[in-house]
Amino acid sequence: MKMIKYSILLFAIMSITACAPYKNIPKLESFQDLSYRVPVKKLQLKNSIEIAYTDEGNGSETIIFIHGLGSYIPAYNKIIPELSKNYRCIAIDLPGYGKSSKAPHSGMMSFYADIIHEIAQKLEIEKFSLAGHSMGGQISVVYGLSWPEQLNHLILFAPAGFERFTSGQKEWFEDIMTPILVHNTTYESIETNLAFNFYNMPKDAEFMMTDRMAMRDAEDFGGYCYAVSKSVGGMINEPIIDKLNQLTVPTLIFFGENDNLIPNRYLNPGATIKIAEYGHENISNSKLVMIPKCGHFLMFEKPGIVIKEMKLFIK
Repeated sequence: MKMIKYSILLFAIMSITACAPYKNIPKLESFQDLSYRVPVKKLQLKNSIEIAYTDEGNGSETIIFIHGLGSYIPAYNKIIPELSKNYRCIAIDLPGYGKSSKAPHSGMMSFYADIIHEIAQKLEIEKFSLAGHSMGGQISVVYGLSWPEQLNHLILFAPAGFERFTSGQKEWFEDIMTPILVHNTTYESIETNLAFNFYNMPKDAEFMMTDRMAMRDAEDFGGYCYAVSKSVGGMINEPIIDKLNQLTVPTLIFFGENDNLIPNRYLNPGATIKIAEYGHENISNSKLVMIPKCGHFLMFEKPGIVIKEMKLFIK
């Protein structure tokens, strides 16, 4: 009974946990064996942190893409190929995720924002647009509050952080969301978790299920589990909900009308539109795009709408 409860909680908390079918699961020695659409490059940062990133396209505008909780660079497979025809598109694996290094860290949103700032400096990018999904959206807002002069635009895909949690709810999250819980997630829960990110999961998203199941046998899986657990703590302990009105960067906000993860259906049941409108109303220079028949993972489910709206907004 306890494991069933934990599986349901993981399904409710994670903004994106990649999942998988039960057959044709590849054997991974490490996360470095994950199959990405294009080869990654590596960047050495301070404190022995190694960042994996992809760098595609060129143009007057550079967009840096940040994935969500439990996710990785391939989260943007459906939009970067098209956007890279007009813009330089850089997607990163955050520390603890994908092909980046797995050493323990705080998981705080400000830690991740510092990583992005260091990446931009290392790559000598003076100004850019920052795009983030779910937890990546909350990280992007933290960056925008700290270094607004560096940004041309913020682009938020179903961002975390627009929802208020009580102190008791925060304590509950931290008590429950442990590395052991992430480590012991069953195949059934993995499959359910990913499906819950969509209104109608596309067939070409199934590789994320396969990858998430394959990760369980990788030698660096423990570092990933730790990063996911700490990231949940980072989101709830560095809230942005009361700082949204301090943002000055032009911001494009996307939400799927059928998002099953925001707001949290167990703790704060309600309509996604209310959360979306709250963020839009409190970010003065913002545009809100609500996508019908679309869930949390909107870049994969409705890439055409996302690409069109991003090009219009950047233009």
